[in-house]
Amino acid sequence: MENLDFSWTDESIRFINTASPKSRQTFFYVQEAGDFCTFPPYFTERENLNSFLLIYTLSGKGLLKYQGKTWQLLPGTLAYIDCMDHHYYECLKNQQWKFLWLHFNGPSALGYYEEFLKSNFHILNSLDPFFIESTLRRILSITQKKDLHSEILTSGLITEILTKILIENETENLGIGFMPDYLKAVIKEIDIHFQEPLSLDYLASLTGVSKYHLAREFKRYIGTPPNEYIIITRLNHSKVLLKYKDITIEEIAYACGFHQVSHFINQFKKHEGCTPLKFRSAWCSNEPSKPSSAL
Repeated sequence: MENLDFSWTDESIRFINTASPKSRQTFFYVQEAGDFCTFPPYFTERENLNSFLLIYTLSGKGLLKYQGKTWQLLPGTLAYIDCMDHHYYECLKNQQWKFLWLHFNGPSALGYYEEFLKSNFHILNSLDPFFIESTLRRILSITQKKDLHSEILTSGLITEILTKILIENETENLGIGFMPDYLKAVIKEIDIHFQEPLSLDYLASLTGVSKYHLAREFKRYIGTPPNEYIIITRLNHSKVLLKYKDITIEEIAYACGFHQVSHFINQFKKHEGCTPLKFRSAWCSNEPSKPSSAL
């Protein structure tokens, strides 16, 4: 279902794109894109459209009705919509609403949107305006001048925008600013001394904060608890040794800070889905054979 009013200026651009089968199966792809300058009574109302929509307001004011609420679309704001859900947007009275817009889809488009909705729908207003405007204009320009590489290029640009949205969205929701210096010091300590015993009490003693505060803030900024970060750091080093050192699994375990071989193997399987030996076999079988030494 789609109802709309065509109250936009002659200079407005609306480009409808037909993506290739390969692009539809593999990439983010453009369905429609445009650069509109609208005036009352412009509106669009639709639902049950298999598409995702970005609306970036350049000037003037628009109004969006979506998910049972009404939102103002002000300059510098970005609306990110699933067009399967009913939505309505319009140019407000006595306004000339200018905005860039993009209808897109792709195999992972729904997954990105569901990640965005984890903090509930809202209008984004903290994104870099130069980045959003310039990227949307590049997508429109590349799509209009379609060539051999345009679909790959536009997919990459859409990915950049969605990545920026998710990062800014999570940062804003968690109230995260610059990482405190004491957390940087803890990360540096782990990265350098991962082979050694590193307890939460010890790491907290380096920072002058309680271990509970350290654990909470570490997960808030890094995304994992300190202990998990230590394990991942040790596993990363173990992969280097598995690939490039002809030493036993037991020697690798101890060299990486694991004091029980069984614990090393269990953690490796948990994170990689295979044993250290299978990992070594898979990677080393693809290594070019070394030339024999000259006699």
